[in-house]
Amino acid sequence: MSATDLLSRAAASVALHIDGHLSDWPDAPVTHAMRHALGGGKALRGALVLEGGRLHGMPEPQAIWPAAGIEALHAYSLVHDDLPAMDDDDLRRGQPTVHVAWDEATAILAGDALQSLAFELVCDPRGAPTGEARSDLALSLARASGGRGMVLGQALDIAAETADAPLGLRQVEELQSAKTGALIVWAAEAGARMAGADPAPLSAYGTALGRAFQIADDLLDATGDAQAAGKRLRKDAEAGKATFVELLGIEGAKARANALVSDAQDALAPYGPDADPLRALARFVIARNR
Repeated sequence: MSATDLLSRAAASVALHIDGHLSDWPDAPVTHAMRHALGGGKALRGALVLEGGRLHGMPEPQAIWPAAGIEALHAYSLVHDDLPAMDDDDLRRGQPTVHVAWDEATAILAGDALQSLAFELVCDPRGAPTGEARSDLALSLARASGGRGMVLGQALDIAAETADAPLGLRQVEELQSAKTGALIVWAAEAGARMAGADPAPLSAYGTALGRAFQIADDLLDATGDAQAAGKRLRKDAEAGKATFVELLGIEGAKARANALVSDAQDALAPYGPDADPLRALARFVIARNR
């Protein structure tokens, strides 16, 4: 199965699962805004959970719970990231951002609700087979998404816009490993955590993959097509942010991303050919146009 097919299948499974979970929620603007925020994504993180679960004998009806959870949490992060006080974006995944389609208050509340939904899904007893595994998933997700992970990365990114001097390469790597990488690493590790197995190989895979993903994102922002990407591009340059493209150049950034994809694939050696779908996902992250 190609990476594109794998992602399409994961996106459909996650969407169906969340749609069923929200079916009895109130017919309220915040619920509609949540559904809006969840639509149109690549479901890379959900696919990583499902594939990592498959490698560890976790059937999809169980792995879909944390897979849906990480997609809900990622959607929350995008809703808040797009707010006027943050990146002030009006387009996401080819559609108006939540604060544009509704209003700022609804966007904040929808993001809050998506965050709590993520933990509701991750902790559901129909997911990971033991209470210990569910606790591990929830604790590790809280760490990856909070003030030592994604939120920290976002705060550093905002601070960098008004810093006296632009960030250097090491600082950009540290920022992005928190802002983007932390949730990708969690998604990669989740299947092993569900099974109570050693997550180290998938952690190494996810770390390299997350770094390659962000470099590809910087390349897309600098050279991509806004219509294909479904979001506004060139905004990093407009904000004066230091990026991998600015620091390494286009060709240097491409070379670095390719090397990281090789590192990610090498980390999967303990799984042999069973991990080929994860290898395909690694190649996808630097070939995507959105």
